[in-house]
Amino acid sequence: MLYTDNEKCQATLSALGAGTWSLGGKNAYGLVYGQVEEDNAINALRVLIDNGVNVVDTAPVYGVHGASETIVGKALRDGYRDKVFLVTKFGNYNDAETGKRIINNSREDIMKEIDESLDRLETDHIDLYIMHYPDPVVPVSETMDALNEIKAQGKIKHIGVSNVDRRQLEECMEFAEIDAIQLPYSMVNRSAEDLLVWSHSHGLMTMAYGAMGAGILSGSYRELPHFSEKDIRYTFYPYFKEPMFSEIQRLLQDMDIIAERHECPLSHVALSWVAHKEFVTTSLVGSTNVNQARENARAYSLTLSEDEMAFLDASIKRNLDETGA
Repeated sequence: MLYTDNEKCQATLSALGAGTWSLGGKNAYGLVYGQVEEDNAINALRVLIDNGVNVVDTAPVYGVHGASETIVGKALRDGYRDKVFLVTKFGNYNDAETGKRIINNSREDIMKEIDESLDRLETDHIDLYIMHYPDPVVPVSETMDALNEIKAQGKIKHIGVSNVDRRQLEECMEFAEIDAIQLPYSMVNRSAEDLLVWSHSHGLMTMAYGAMGAGILSGSYRELPHFSEKDIRYTFYPYFKEPMFSEIQRLLQDMDIIAERHECPLSHVALSWVAHKEFVTTSLVGSTNVNQARENARAYSLTLSEDEMAFLDASIKRNLDETGA
């Protein structure tokens, strides 16, 4: 397992982080990312931690009534809480009737959400509390002032932001000390690369989510799948729709060459590619069962050469750049 010492977060952080979106199952609108048994989810998280993962990321919106946070809280019992850098978020909801995202970063919402998250996570503090999305209505100053207040109270240790552009990040920095940023990043989505590089150069913890491209980089989908209309893999991501699906298949063929050379699963290549990017502190990956957790942890023992990284980068550019990857 690779680790990075981050001065801002005052912690040594694992290159692999436990992403828990998939553990929430259905959300308020019925969107799903597969069904997960609670015991399997708890065991998967503990296997990751036992194998050196010390970053666990969740959010209230992951599942109905904070289902993912509740599972994480249970998984961190029996001494596991002290082994992890715990991350959760605020301000993001799904309208139960329309499924539309609702953002509320008001002081009132933050004061309500932080206590609810602490209860579900069964802890007295959050190591990193992240603004899930920018709020187009609530002033940034109000949001950051509220975060500064709960930080002073000891309920959170560090403040982070997610899904922002550079202008929004710098505006947040005017009102609070921002220690981390979380953005999408994978072989099939490099849209946030410049901001990750900039953030890393300014000492922030950089968290990348979606490293497996909603599972398409595992190589499990060689023919166009037919998910439920409300499945998040179909509604949130573009990878399982044409023309991108076919373009990714060509990338997978090049990844197959590397995987065969190292005698490893394709997923190891995808995860190792992100880990080799020096501007990414931690890559968040979902594991819904013990076998997935062990495989994901093993991926970080794979070392790709400079030539192999260049070969994969060239394949991405050749096959996906025109679609915005």
